[in-house]
Amino acid sequence: MRSAARCGLRWAASLLAPLALLACALPAATDRTPGVPAQAQRGGGPAPQGVVSVSHPLAAEAGAQMLEAGGNAIDAAAAIQFALNVVEPQASGIGGGGFMMIHLAATGETFVVDSRERAPAAATPDMFAPGGVPLPFAVASTSGLAVGVPGTLAGVATALRNWGTMSLARTLAPAIELAERGFRVNRFLAADIAADGGRTSLQPETAAIFRPGGAPLAEGDWLRQPELAKTFRLIAARGPDVFYRGEIAAAIVEAQKRSRTTPAAAGVGRMTLADLDAYRVAIRQPLVGRYRGVTVVGMPPPSSGGLALLQMLAMLERFPIGDVRQGFGFGAPNTLHAMVEAMRLAFADRAVWMGDEDFVPVPKRGLLHPSYVASRAQRIDLARRMAAPAAGDPLPFDGGASKGPLRETAIAADAQEGAHTTHFSVVDRWGNVVAYTSTIENTWGSGITVPGYGFLLNNELTDFNFLPVRDPATGNPGANDVAPFKRPRSSMAPTMLFKDGRPFAAFGSPGGPTIINTVLNVTLNLIDHNMTIEQAIDAPRVSVTSAAGTVSCEGPAPLHTPRIPLAAQDHLRALGHPGLGALGTDGCTATIGSVQAVIIDLQTGRQYGGADWRREGTVIALPRLRPGRGA
Repeated sequence: MRSAARCGLRWAASLLAPLALLACALPAATDRTPGVPAQAQRGGGPAPQGVVSVSHPLAAEAGAQMLEAGGNAIDAAAAIQFALNVVEPQASGIGGGGFMMIHLAATGETFVVDSRERAPAAATPDMFAPGGVPLPFAVASTSGLAVGVPGTLAGVATALRNWGTMSLARTLAPAIELAERGFRVNRFLAADIAADGGRTSLQPETAAIFRPGGAPLAEGDWLRQPELAKTFRLIAARGPDVFYRGEIAAAIVEAQKRSRTTPAAAGVGRMTLADLDAYRVAIRQPLVGRYRGVTVVGMPPPSSGGLALLQMLAMLERFPIGDVRQGFGFGAPNTLHAMVEAMRLAFADRAVWMGDEDFVPVPKRGLLHPSYVASRAQRIDLARRMAAPAAGDPLPFDGGASKGPLRETAIAADAQEGAHTTHFSVVDRWGNVVAYTSTIENTWGSGITVPGYGFLLNNELTDFNFLPVRDPATGNPGANDVAPFKRPRSSMAPTMLFKDGRPFAAFGSPGGPTIINTVLNVTLNLIDHNMTIEQAIDAPRVSVTSAAGTVSCEGPAPLHTPRIPLAAQDHLRALGHPGLGALGTDGCTATIGSVQAVIIDLQTGRQYGGADWRREGTVIALPRLRPGRGA
């Protein structure tokens, strides 16, 4: 086993880093920057003038226009986010929220603009379980009761005002043109309309846009959204106040009084004008860890993304991942088993300890303390599958007293966190970097379009526990129970990788709780399996999102290379891992995530991108190359 794995992780001495970790790093075998595309290793590649990597080509174009006009990465990110509201309305928009991770080259600062939605003042812990009986998810999530106070617009406006160079109106211009002029529906949007679970049919305003005349829009149809264009023009002219305090705010409050059922069995939204007026963005310090000599910068609470990612990496650093000679190559049985078990342990802890730390103490230091991580990692036995793990007790490692052993019944079942989100990454000519993940939660959010304004409202509050689980007798803190003004726990995980204090990769993914595992897969591919960014994105992924441990994996698909061997799948089955079907069959049939990434070669300064075929991923590098999946 590698010497660094035996060392484990230890705390940084510096108290300036909010959660800085140091590892016993391996000596670098090469100075090559991980993830640099193959053509760059042969000396090719564009000059460093900016790269955008986005899940839709038209949104990528909006960002590229900002960079070409002299804007920076924050300007480009704003234009991309607004354009995504037009071309990926089912995934994100101003009716939702997100996390924008920013690295500023001039100062070396890295921080997060948290525009996650908040619960209204009238929210209560039992709002999704009246009388102690949880509402059906399909009913609750399509009621205004599920709508959180939107944060995306406030987040983008805050980022532009503080770190951008362009006006809000300038960055809205491409989205206004797209919404007014229209665009051709791609196969991903068409598929999401066709298989929408009824969400585009429940409310007349939504159906009028995406099912005109009762027929779902199909691939190649032309989609215009004049009401959304009007909304963007209002915001361009009057600023965010029109959304949070003006006529749009009044329309949001009325719209979230809708319900899927009549009478409103699930209740209706509790948001008021005062809730919109009181919404505030939070600027947060990221979590910072080290994995095999690479600094990993991840999301802090209220997202569980960074904590779970760093915890899994710390557990896996004890194994020689990537060493083919020791049986830990890509897709090898040992590699897959260790990954799956680390995921199960992290998700058990996530279910109990992770939530909005503005309201509940989150034992970050304890969860990542080397002694605690070692105690969790010791449960990973390469010869057998562990029984469903309960959450551990990190409190003694966090400066607190143990509450006693947590019973497995103390673990709250996760709500059905939405898989349709979007992520994009940007680097500009000066070296500023943005990794931005945003969402309206489930595909189509609540399904409620604000009448007259053309944008969908989120159903983000269903990310809270439906049943409150706070229980002093078991030690469960109820970290993700509903509370007024609280932000629901997220899995979003915009991530940056650094060497010698300089960023060389930024990426993230949609996918609900699978986001964390997608980011883990890509991180291991880059650092342990020595893949280029295109290879790391194309490679099939494995995911487990609960302590129970049902395994999902990807394939078959033409671009999944290399494949996960049947022999490796059979090995997992023999160990008792569920979810893969019968022996001898290919049980890898899922599609997991959609990673958009930028890469900076630290040796040459050249910039590259990688985009995901799982959506219509597009990279545009400046000076212009032909748009494509990688550049």
